Amino acid sequence: MDWIKVTITTTAEGIDPVSGRLLNLGINGIEISDKDDFKEFLEENRKYWDYVDETLEQLKNADTTITLYLSDGAAGLEQLAAVQSSMKELKTMDTENIFGSLSVSSDSVKDEDWSEIWKQYFHPIPVGEKVLIKPAWETVEDTDGRTVFTVNPGMSFGTGSHPSTRFCIEEIEKHLKSGDTVLDLGCGSGILSIIALLLGAKNAVAVDIDANAIDVAYSNLALNGLCKENYHAFAADVLTDASVREELGTYDVVLANIVADVIIALSSFVRQFMKPDGIFICSGIILERLEEVTTALTNAGFTLVEVRKETDWACVTAR
Repeated sequence: MDWIKVTITTTAEGIDPVSGRLLNLGINGIEISDKDDFKEFLEENRKYWDYVDETLEQLKNADTTITLYLSDGAAGLEQLAAVQSSMKELKTMDTENIFGSLSVSSDSVKDEDWSEIWKQYFHPIPVGEKVLIKPAWETVEDTDGRTVFTVNPGMSFGTGSHPSTRFCIEEIEKHLKSGDTVLDLGCGSGILSIIALLLGAKNAVAVDIDANAIDVAYSNLALNGLCKENYHAFAADVLTDASVREELGTYDVVLANIVADVIIALSSFVRQFMKPDGIFICSGIILERLEEVTTALTNAGFTLVEVRKETDWACVTAR
């Protein structure tokens, strides 16, 4: 089935009256994009947004909108007309223009099979000298001796194509020894720690602030034929929870493919997670923040082993 995407432009004050009128029309499935809430969200979470396209900052000046979807047929068109009529009526009542323009726009949306769309663009990716990242739906006859990491992008936070992730994998190849232990901070899909296991790590611990990431990591673990015996993932914020930091233990390799602000904050205590002569591989650093990261690491007593750059991204390996 195809759909009609309907967008109503309003204000924060208009959300309740517009939503109430839609509910009266039998429409209760809506998306609300509140400019004020978005501004607050950006300010409270600014330290996590090095990864995000600059357009995110621009969105804080966008209108508040309410979006709904109607079936692309006679019934949907009838509902669309009712929505337009109701918004016109509400606009005439809004003599002080509190609820914004209340304009209604509509577009046709195809009901795509997104798993099929993925298949058009995601094919096996060789990374470094040892790893091949393969989507779950493909079979590779000749791996050229590479270790295969299988991923389902439909449920994943990362597929390995981003330079920051690729940097980390290549640094893991260089520095991981058979039998090493690994800590993956901000694990996302678990791609780094699971690849470390496939490359010979004895065990790995993965941490992320998002509980959904933990489910994805365990799903990818199973997808690669590995068991939970050597892998432990859990949701926590190591920046704010001292009790978690105390219980993490020490590791041969610590990974943090996150953002500059988090890496800078980690630099003051990440050594407590590292065995003597351990390696810290951190990535997700935009070039504009690289000097801040390297300064924080050297001030914390680290020796820089390698700094890698590509396009707008950098990765630092330190001992």
